[in-house]
Amino acid sequence: MSKVVKHKTANTPPSRRMPNRHVRPFFEKLADSIDEPVTELEYNSNFELLIAVILSAQATDVSVNLATLKLFAVANTPEAIYALGEEGLKEYIKTIGLYNAKSKNVIKACKDLIEKHGSQVPDNRKDLEALAGVGRKTASVVLNTAFGQPTMAVDTHIFRVSNRTGLAAGKTVLAVEQKLLDRVPDDYIIDAHHYLILHGRYTCQARTPKCGICPVYEECMFKDKKVFATM
Repeated sequence: MSKVVKHKTANTPPSRRMPNRHVRPFFEKLADSIDEPVTELEYNSNFELLIAVILSAQATDVSVNLATLKLFAVANTPEAIYALGEEGLKEYIKTIGLYNAKSKNVIKACKDLIEKHGSQVPDNRKDLEALAGVGRKTASVVLNTAFGQPTMAVDTHIFRVSNRTGLAAGKTVLAVEQKLLDRVPDDYIIDAHHYLILHGRYTCQARTPKCGICPVYEECMFKDKKVFATM
């Protein structure tokens, strides 16, 4: 059973619901402004993606990439990482937050992948969420990015953008996820996760949204939106 997570909505006053007629233009403009709607985590296999996403919880993609660059050079299969053991793995990921717990979870996940899945990353939510360190968001990222499934992994950026713009307001990540899956046009659903994350990371930022350069300024229903001076 997935844990229902509540996010604080500080700096994100309630917005009016984005009209249906604005939703398609919203994604059309994001698509025009974002050349590559892909994860910024670096990986070369479904397994590497899974490990990187597990490690990325409460950590930046930059910090994870720095750690996995060294880790994957010596161990990039369930068997190889499992052979490192918890202490051996910690040496590679100790620069990442919560590395003790993450090391334990990754080793357990590798063991289960070897014993239950033939060392292959499962392509379904049930088996993914049964792995140590894999919750609903992590499973959604893997299903979407590795297997092209129409899932929506609601992280802090997507939660903020969805509430702030009025695209999909909700008090929990699950509520936002369900509304997004209902509202995002079918032809944008596969890439919507990355469009929203990248928009939140670089434009619709938490403390100082860059409304002055926002490609979806007209569609956004944020009641406090204004043009900010940009450098």
